[in-house]
Amino acid sequence: MAEENFIKDNDVPQLEEYDTGRTTPAAAVLPWDRFSRWIHCICVVTFDLELGQALEIIYPGHINLSEQEKSNICYLAFPDSNSGCMGDTQFHVRIRRSAGNAELMPEHQYYNQKCPVYLQIDPGYYYGYVYFRQVKDKTLPRGYFQKSVVIVSRLSFLSLFTEVCSLIAPEYFENGEPSIEAACHDIDQWPSPVPGENVNLPLFGTVLQAYIPVQSKKPCSVVPSGSPPRMNSLVQPPPTVLRSIHEVNLFRCFSPVVSHVLLLWELVLTGEPIVVMASSPSTCSEMVQALVSMIAPLTYCGDYRPYFTIHDSEFKEYTTKAHAPPYVILGVTNPFFAKTLQHWPHIIRICEPSNTETVQKHKLKKGGNIKMLDSKPGVYTHYRPFLHKDKLILKKLMKGIQTKRPGEVQTALLKRHLLEVTQSFMIPLERYMASLMPLQKNISPFKAAPTPRPFNQEEFLATLGTSGPQLTSIIKGDWVGLYRRFFRSPNFNGWYNMRHREVSQKLQALQLQALSRADLKMWVKGRQEVEIVDMILRIRQKLEQCKANDLPLSDDVQEQLRYRMSEIMCTLPEDLKAVLKVS
Repeated sequence: MAEENFIKDNDVPQLEEYDTGRTTPAAAVLPWDRFSRWIHCICVVTFDLELGQALEIIYPGHINLSEQEKSNICYLAFPDSNSGCMGDTQFHVRIRRSAGNAELMPEHQYYNQKCPVYLQIDPGYYYGYVYFRQVKDKTLPRGYFQKSVVIVSRLSFLSLFTEVCSLIAPEYFENGEPSIEAACHDIDQWPSPVPGENVNLPLFGTVLQAYIPVQSKKPCSVVPSGSPPRMNSLVQPPPTVLRSIHEVNLFRCFSPVVSHVLLLWELVLTGEPIVVMASSPSTCSEMVQALVSMIAPLTYCGDYRPYFTIHDSEFKEYTTKAHAPPYVILGVTNPFFAKTLQHWPHIIRICEPSNTETVQKHKLKKGGNIKMLDSKPGVYTHYRPFLHKDKLILKKLMKGIQTKRPGEVQTALLKRHLLEVTQSFMIPLERYMASLMPLQKNISPFKAAPTPRPFNQEEFLATLGTSGPQLTSIIKGDWVGLYRRFFRSPNFNGWYNMRHREVSQKLQALQLQALSRADLKMWVKGRQEVEIVDMILRIRQKLEQCKANDLPLSDDVQEQLRYRMSEIMCTLPEDLKAVLKVS
């Protein structure tokens, strides 16, 4: 695979001082640092008669990708040969990063602390946003022009990067390599992706406006934060305002199977293996993303591949029949998968949107030998749902189809329904988790912070009779059975580990608050020097954790702790003080 480095000596930006946002004070920035906060690199993949799909361009040229990452990008950048995608096709992929290549920038670490959990950057994966063009061209040996522009990013900003790719790719196909170089220089001027901010992002004379979601806040409408950046044109075009930086059109995705949306919610919630089969990568990748987003604000903790091919490096890992299918949602287009994955317990076959009204649900018979190649669109599953359908929301959505209600309204109805079901399911879990916290009066300033009690599943299930989902949801069914199945899923493990870490940090913060108010002058009386030194070192360590944003402690409490530390340090001999100051 040929790679070209387009960075010339006079193109490299000089080191400069600028405000990095809310993370740190103004600091020196290396060339392409701001670009890297949004995008890892932009690749162009072409079809070579001898090599097959080959990497033609990586920009900026200093970016390193492992051979496996390059190979996966190449194969995922083109639809399968059986797809027959003519013209322009856009879709997205998710690529596993190579070992030892998963460190996050400080800005990305800050972003992860402030953004909603389900939008956090996973250091183990890249997202690829693909724009593929295939048109007839008699001047080429194969008779077709086939190329893809791929934006590789750590951020799962699907709506934004789909729009960005739709601006960059046609420019590249029209004007060649300088277009990518110009786009990258524009992106290198973008502000940091800070959660809770409205951002103006200039690109090719257009300004994209978007809101970056922040944790524990309701979605915010996009409002320009000041004037858009100055462009070279005298008359500036109106900005392109994105309704969401990351969401897909839920109703468009689920309209073929809308009567089974609660069944699909259960499958995603409990981490069941699902394969989505479609005729185009656009349809299957959007459907996989819609499935993953069904349980928001709960994070889907299994693996998912919006578009997956037989050339993927994890192909054998996911298709072997030697063991049960892993916790993963796959989107595929190659008919080969119909036979290879027919042992999977849950298969969704979807047709293109124009034929969605004819889609029906089909159930696989247990042990049945069905020819998936000949099967019709629908949901094929052995799964018996725990909850009954919500006929009220289905009636509203079906009426919306008949009256041709705007898609935005249908999506809003469906999104609210899924959010309400997820919240009804999670509220009892959150309430029980809070009950595992020790009483604040039992927190001693002079002892290590206590730990929360362990999660007892049977104890939790016993609380559902008086504080279960029935208090907030009209949906009937076997909620207890659903919880039991959820406990066996990676989604429960992910949620519990995150909440346990947060609760533990809260307890440490409460213990430090108590220590900041304690009378340490009285405490040191009768103490040995080793105990006093140990206390100073522990306070210093906790303050370092606060600096690294690992502990939620206010500036006032941190300042008070420094004062307490200096108080007890005064009681030590001069030589010991000197050692502690140096260390």
